[in-house]
Amino acid sequence: MAREHTGTNVDRSEYYGALQDIVDSLFADYGDLDPLIAEAVGAKVRRLDVVLAAEAADLPEELLRVVTLLPPGDYTRERLCTQLNSKMPVEVIHS
Repeated sequence: MAREHTGTNVDRSEYYGALQDIVDSLFADYGDLDPLIAEAVGAKVRRLDVVLAAEAADLPEELLRVVTLLPPGDYTRERLCTQLNSKMPVEVIHS
């Protein structure tokens, strides 16, 4: 028996999408370039740039902790997103 479902069962935080906004702002100069082309032309950011952008965005401590867990280095957009997603604790995802 199929259940009818309307609406959402997820209450989103006011910070929903905040990390995506930071990533978008860090890579804004490269617009909608294909990720392979962007990487070829040097579209990378440093961990320090990501941490400073997160601090400037006044993120809550849980999200700031995710950013500060990034290992040192340079990040393409794809690698940064992969790293941030791998650091996302379950309690942040479900809050």
